Amino acid sequence: MGTHILSPLFRMKFAVALLAALAATVLAQDGSQPRLLALPIPQLCASRPKQWQFGGHNYFFSWDQDKFIDVDPQTGARNGQKVDWLAARNRCREHCMDAVGIETEAENKMIFDFIRNRNITYIWTSGRLCDFTGCDEREDLKPINVFGWFWSNTNTKMAPTNSTPPGWSSQPWSSKGHTGGPQPDNAEFDINQTSESCMGVLNNIYQDGIAWHDIACYHKKPFICEDSDALLDYVRQENRDLNI
Repeated sequence: MGTHILSPLFRMKFAVALLAALAATVLAQDGSQPRLLALPIPQLCASRPKQWQFGGHNYFFSWDQDKFIDVDPQTGARNGQKVDWLAARNRCREHCMDAVGIETEAENKMIFDFIRNRNITYIWTSGRLCDFTGCDEREDLKPINVFGWFWSNTNTKMAPTNSTPPGWSSQPWSSKGHTGGPQPDNAEFDINQTSESCMGVLNNIYQDGIAWHDIACYHKKPFICEDSDALLDYVRQENRDLNI
């Protein structure tokens, strides 16, 4: 699980520019124009929410931050914003963070426990299928539904989806979804020809407990942000006067 899917391109001093360029290949799945990854905003990086820490990284849940809450002007009711996968990444990235990447079993347990304790229905992660331009040339990614998933926050390949990740005690991908079979299943493609190219964590939607699912990227959900070492290092180097 430690291989960089885009290596050797992913290097620190070029990280922001390269990731922004890569994002141009990530098409919006609602028919709109391609959208770019957001660049970090130094002031937001310095004041980024640090709701909890794990493994040396800060995290926050979007619905626990006022900036991601909509208030009804008539009733005062507070409703957490739901956004698509790329918007979730971008709102994290502006803070030198990214949508969470679940790269260890300990981190997976931490995220699952948070979802369970808060009774959260679902969240976006940074998980992404490499099904855009250039991926079809990679023999090591075939078949793509097994070998083509990666954590976009670090450009690190996931373990093959058809087996338990090495060193883990259980398979984090769900045993069933819309089609009744194991995830990922790209089920929505058979319904409306939209690929399920993004990954979220769902809470017992299919009576399957808390588990990983492939999901079409246009669906809207809350999200968990995690510190991005690449973005933090970049902004620190460019803004030495800020305490980040």
